[in-house]
Amino acid sequence: MSTVLSNTSVEMITIFKALSEPLRVEVIELLREQEMCVCDLCDRLNVAQSKLSFHLKALKNAGLVRSHQEGRWIYYRLNLSRLIALEEYLSDFRRYSPRLPARTCLPED
Repeated sequence: MSTVLSNTSVEMITIFKALSEPLRVEVIELLREQEMCVCDLCDRLNVAQSKLSFHLKALKNAGLVRSHQEGRWIYYRLNLSRLIALEEYLSDFRRYSPRLPARTCLPED
């Protein structure tokens, strides 16, 4: 990885990679509503538990979701602090965008 990237940027790359899979975004959308067990997520998304577990692991490794076990069920919820960090990271670009130079190259006709 380039030495230009800050630790925060490297963390954000992990988040972006996790969110690059549509099924994972669907999981995030469902968890916005409420905490859910794996079985309910499987039913709502119409996917096999093995496939969903793979994607939940990626989301958990990126810090986007947390889990806890109740009896034999594992429940997932959003890690809001990680989503807030993502929002803050992206909002930093807003303050720099007016300072970016105009394009100097024009497309060829």
